[in-house]
Amino acid sequence: MERIFLYFAQGFCSMQWQQFVMLGIGFILIGLAVVKNYEPMLLLPIGFGTILVNLPFAVVLGTAEHSGALKILFDCGILTELFPLLIFIGVGAMIDFTPLLERPWLFVFGLVAHFGIFVAAAIAYFCFGFSVKESFSIGIIGAADGPTAIVVATRHAPSLLGPVTVAAYSYMSLVPIIMPPVIKLLTSEKERKIHIQAKNKKISRKIAVFFPVALTVFAGILIPDAAALVGFLMFGNLIRECGVLEKLSKAAQNELSNIVTLLLGISVGSCMTYDRFLTAQTLLIMILGLIAFTFDTICGVLFAKFLNLFRKKGNKLNPMIGACGISAFPMASRVVQKIALEEDSQNFILMHAVSANVSGQIGSVIIGGIILGCI
Repeated sequence: MERIFLYFAQGFCSMQWQQFVMLGIGFILIGLAVVKNYEPMLLLPIGFGTILVNLPFAVVLGTAEHSGALKILFDCGILTELFPLLIFIGVGAMIDFTPLLERPWLFVFGLVAHFGIFVAAAIAYFCFGFSVKESFSIGIIGAADGPTAIVVATRHAPSLLGPVTVAAYSYMSLVPIIMPPVIKLLTSEKERKIHIQAKNKKISRKIAVFFPVALTVFAGILIPDAAALVGFLMFGNLIRECGVLEKLSKAAQNELSNIVTLLLGISVGSCMTYDRFLTAQTLLIMILGLIAFTFDTICGVLFAKFLNLFRKKGNKLNPMIGACGISAFPMASRVVQKIALEEDSQNFILMHAVSANVSGQIGSVIIGGIILGCI
């Protein structure tokens, strides 16, 4: 009887207080997913993975001699970058690049609105002593692109993968909370009421099919380290636009994305052990990620205001579309359109906002490739 009692008590007795804290964090992440609907497809599996890896004796992770289930998933799906790249196929299949092809000049916002990445990286390096690779792994949180953040952190700072991933997906879900006050602080009521002249061009199917192939070749030659990120994203879009793979397009958008997202989330949760996560460094990463995200919005809005200095009266840009240059698609464009309608119920800037928003998806993977190749 005593032996049975000791068996059932050994797990509880082996627990340290830090593990109980991490169990609490796991419950919080699940709560945010279920109650607040914050990125539930990622935060819920990450939260549950956090609970699993902080249970006694790390059975789910395994040992050096025998890898557990989560360790196998992490090694096969995260370290090989397979899961993030498969997710990009689904993302590409969901995105319609037609609004951007109608207004290709708006692609500039997909680059400018990611400048917050470099601001946060500079602060991390010069003010807090992170290495160059760690600094950019933190800065990439500002891309608002979870798969890109995972790839960069996996290569450059695997020890920071857990907090970087949680921060990236948390701030993506908080776009409706973070962006509006920043936008309103930088713009006047008059600017937010600006109507943008709509001049839509008809985009043929040939152009829609040619675009993902051409962009892959161009980016792969110019920025070789971006080839995988851009290529898988554009492959998903090609499936969507080709018109002959409708079943595969729907499968990529639904079954593939859902299954891989669940596996990716619970695999990332394997990084959330108490010895890695319960540090002052984690809190600092969350703060720096918020700085990166905020400065992305600031840079996008200010650049739109700068362009207005050279545009004729009556042909001004609504500077709010600059904030859509981040990769949080389509949430960022929806938030901006909502603000525009609050100021003027007849102000429809959604198509321009979406154009900038989808350019942000391309911009994030290109910048991620540059960081991978040059840092």
